[in-house]
Amino acid sequence: MAAFLVHLFFTAALLLLVAHLVRGVEVEGWGPAILGAIMLGLVNAFVRPVMVLLTLPFTILSFGLFLLVVNAFMLWLVSALVPGVRIQGFAAALFGSLLFTLLNMGVASLMGPV
Repeated sequence: MAAFLVHLFFTAALLLLVAHLVRGVEVEGWGPAILGAIMLGLVNAFVRPVMVLLTLPFTILSFGLFLLVVNAFMLWLVSALVPGVRIQGFAAALFGSLLFTLLNMGVASLMGPV
């Protein structure tokens, strides 16, 4: 349980960091960031696998690069579901999801498996 809470905290912190670094991504504070982290986990657990399966031909043709688009749509979906998290346009969602993924990989490599 403690590892889950630590991961949730770091995910929320990364959402706030991405909001400060990417123009067009806005998170109003820790409350929406934590709710956004929870919703991002749920969206990635339930919606993303369906989207990956449906877009498999595009992913194969683009050598996996289309997964960046899928990740951007997942972040955009979270912004539509969580009050206090706003993403203005697809480009902001794409750059935000790319930066979030890179930062999350860095944190995960430092923390180890959850």
